[in-house]
Amino acid sequence: MNEKIEALLIEDDERLTRFTAEYLEERGVSVRCTASGEVGLVELERYTFDVVILDVMLPGRDGFSVCRSIRKRSSVPILLVTARGEEADRVLGLEFGADDYLVKPFSPRELLARVRALVRRALGHAGPPSTPIVVGRLTLDPSMVRATVDGREVRLTASEFTLLRTLAERRGRVLSREQLLALVEGSADESFDRAIDVRISRLRQKLGDDSKHPTLIRTVRGLGYVLVGDEGAL
Repeated sequence: MNEKIEALLIEDDERLTRFTAEYLEERGVSVRCTASGEVGLVELERYTFDVVILDVMLPGRDGFSVCRSIRKRSSVPILLVTARGEEADRVLGLEFGADDYLVKPFSPRELLARVRALVRRALGHAGPPSTPIVVGRLTLDPSMVRATVDGREVRLTASEFTLLRTLAERRGRVLSREQLLALVEGSADESFDRAIDVRISRLRQKLGDDSKHPTLIRTVRGLGYVLVGDEGAL
């Protein structure tokens, strides 16, 4: 990744903002900062960003609400930063459309690594180049980070596309939550099982796949998930 990353940092802690921005700027990330979620939404309308780093505990409108508003208008990768590490809060962030999360206090090196990983996914550089993947009614174009069902384009976030691509490349094979976390995130140790469940639920909704009678992504009770082909056949 040679081009400079453009990041929007929405954080009300002045000291943390200054330190974070300086660290990222020194390592090739251009950072625009704001302490307000509302101002951040305006910035997203005015400028193009590769990633948004969004604090949860903001004055006035909190980060969850801002995240939901961003996702309604943009597929830009969102890294949610929170001082609350409870699973319920992380699940809530994912449900509102965040691609990743980081719990305070965090190391700047980990923040940079996560930012770069999110941007690579969004650019379709998360893995080796490949030709379009066709599974029944579903077609994935990794080079364009584009998914279609029956010719209808489905708007996915970078993390959703990566998860769907991971399943598509192993179509017909049941993958456990731990396997999916390791394949998508690079490690299952720092994640939690429900992260995959939330993302699968979002994928099904966007793909038009009935959660009670899915024809694309099936749940294999006690084992995990599998992407199936035509008419739900393995």
